[in-house]
Amino acid sequence: METASLNVIKRSGVIEPFSREKVISGVRKACQGRPVTEADLAVLAQAVEEAVRQTGSSQIDTNDLGLAILEPLRTLDEVAYLRFASVYQAFDSLEDFESSIAQLRADHAAASE
Repeated sequence: METASLNVIKRSGVIEPFSREKVISGVRKACQGRPVTEADLAVLAQAVEEAVRQTGSSQIDTNDLGLAILEPLRTLDEVAYLRFASVYQAFDSLEDFESSIAQLRADHAAASE
């Protein structure tokens, strides 16, 4: 089966091919010290690539790619999610963290009802 090429537009404007390994590398930092395996990271990278491809676009900018990582990472490990989100959602203050944690708690409460 052939797949269309998927390119990432870097902040500098440079366009390069999508790389699952780069996704894994970026997420690995957020997962440092967390109970996340290399296999977990590979599955996450595959899920991110599939989600981006489903948009039908052949290009994605790095910020949108970072945002596409958030939901699968949240499912995988919430602490790593908060670490990663703090960069890609540009948390500026403790209130940003508190708001994100409050949303996680609300989602847990809704799921347990």
